[in-house]
Amino acid sequence: MSQSPIIRVLVVGCGNMGASHAMAYHTSPGFAICGLVSTGASKEKLNVELGGGYPLFSDYAHALRETKPDAVCISTYPDTHEAFSIMALEAGCHVFLEKPIADSLRGAENVAAAVRRSGKKLVVGYILRHHPSWIKFIEITKNLGKPLVMRMNLNQQSHGYMWDVHRNLMKSLSPIVDCGVHYIDVMCQMTRSKPIRVSAIGARMTEDIPAGNYNYGQLQIHFEDGSVGWYEAGWGPMISQTAYFVKDVFGPKGSVSIVAKEAGGEGKSDSVESHTKTESLRVHWADIDAKNEFTRPDEWVNLTDEPDHQGLCDREQAYFLQAIQEDLDLTDHLDDAVNSLRIAFACDDSVRTGQMVIL
Repeated sequence: MSQSPIIRVLVVGCGNMGASHAMAYHTSPGFAICGLVSTGASKEKLNVELGGGYPLFSDYAHALRETKPDAVCISTYPDTHEAFSIMALEAGCHVFLEKPIADSLRGAENVAAAVRRSGKKLVVGYILRHHPSWIKFIEITKNLGKPLVMRMNLNQQSHGYMWDVHRNLMKSLSPIVDCGVHYIDVMCQMTRSKPIRVSAIGARMTEDIPAGNYNYGQLQIHFEDGSVGWYEAGWGPMISQTAYFVKDVFGPKGSVSIVAKEAGGEGKSDSVESHTKTESLRVHWADIDAKNEFTRPDEWVNLTDEPDHQGLCDREQAYFLQAIQEDLDLTDHLDDAVNSLRIAFACDDSVRTGQMVIL
């Protein structure tokens, strides 16, 4: 049996996620990094962490022409995602693209059209889809009956470097769009029902972001099967750490909650590492006897072997490699990514108009 050729990958964006993806490529026998691209000094720092020796570029278009990669990993700010991914696809490259696909719905649809024209693979960085604990969390919700009530948040008391990151993100997207696509995607997986309307609220609590933008938002989604879900996200030094980590679902038959005692603790709200930790799932059953007392004790699913953040990035890139080598059909993956962004932007419209949005 012949060995699959090594995939030469150009890493574009060398900050938090880009660095983690680069480390995954660096340690994978299926990939070889052919260049690191960033406009600032992050590429030099990352190159040192990887042992040095990788070609460095400040201009993406030049790097794409110079290295002629098989694949491109894009972990830049969202306002570049559409243009960068289309450039890569038109150059004949497979693409790993951090979420969201683009900073507009039209942009996301343009990327999806470019994927279909190119025949290449595009994997979107929905990291929770590769997390065994979140896979289990979603699986358990399917035993709770319908309708589901889904409650989730990720408020981040960001400061220092992370406040710089968040302010840059808010030049193009709100927190409920940038982070919300993850959890909207999860809700859609849990219900597998059509979202029919959304409403949302938001507040601008700092002069450090562009006028008209907001750094706190909360969205609500109504599904065709009667299920409802909310998600909230706030970024900034003024955000409370209390109850920043809520991941909770209940249905007619009971409930399941992520209980992250360490990840949900003091000073963890703006830690990338803590955002994907689950630690334990608490499963509660609603069965009661003639005296209305519970007949089953709560169950604890203790997830002691869950991967850390780097381990999850390794899994994402292993999936990207598999998609390329085995020619996986990613139609549903791409459709789901566009759909979750469509819902997130509808929520953003609701904040700005003060009106419920019918999907």
